[in-house]
Amino acid sequence: MNNSVLLEVRDIVKNYVSGTETLKILQGINLTVEQGKTAAISGKSGSGKSTLLNIIGGLDRADEGSVFIQGEDITNLDEKEMSIYRSRKVGFIFQFHYLLKDFTALENIMLPAYIAGVKKKDVLEMAKSLLADVKLEDRAGHFPSQLSGGERQRVAVARSMVNDPDLILADEPTGNLDPQNSEIVTQLLFSSAQKRGKTLIVVTHDERVASYASMRFILENGKL
Repeated sequence: MNNSVLLEVRDIVKNYVSGTETLKILQGINLTVEQGKTAAISGKSGSGKSTLLNIIGGLDRADEGSVFIQGEDITNLDEKEMSIYRSRKVGFIFQFHYLLKDFTALENIMLPAYIAGVKKKDVLEMAKSLLADVKLEDRAGHFPSQLSGGERQRVAVARSMVNDPDLILADEPTGNLDPQNSEIVTQLLFSSAQKRGKTLIVVTHDERVASYASMRFILENGKL
């Protein structure tokens, strides 16, 4: 495998059984993304975009096929190994920010690194740097209830990178935002990923968000 390839998805199949019906969600998906590249995956609602992202991120398992991260097949990792993979290798951004209401913006960013056992001094330094990346230095001590929707999502962007993961997975990261905030969050997401050399994969319905990516894919009828 090429050393510059961060992610390789091979022949991924995922079906869901509903009563007597089998729903064929992903049918032989193949995808290769190099280190530091950005990719957008588009498609109709229900096309399996989030399912594919969850399989890559270790939140779901495929019925068939393999996912390689830096040449390592994560497909058959046990739950403990998968948890380590998710915390060290992957940063997640979802449509809803999932910030903890009793923690400040800075503390919300720091939390995943605390859980991973990183030293407090190092975590604080990284979190402050990430807050600066998303232009929220002056909101460090604010709680989620004191932030706008766009600001909360910018905190979520910063939080996804605090453990210095190789791969950022964003599932409709601007889906709950108005056009102006969507543009701000998108710009900051892609610029932060580029600045820190992250590989970024974004699932989106938004053509403007997809246009920022260096690689673009459409998921349709279970095929990429």
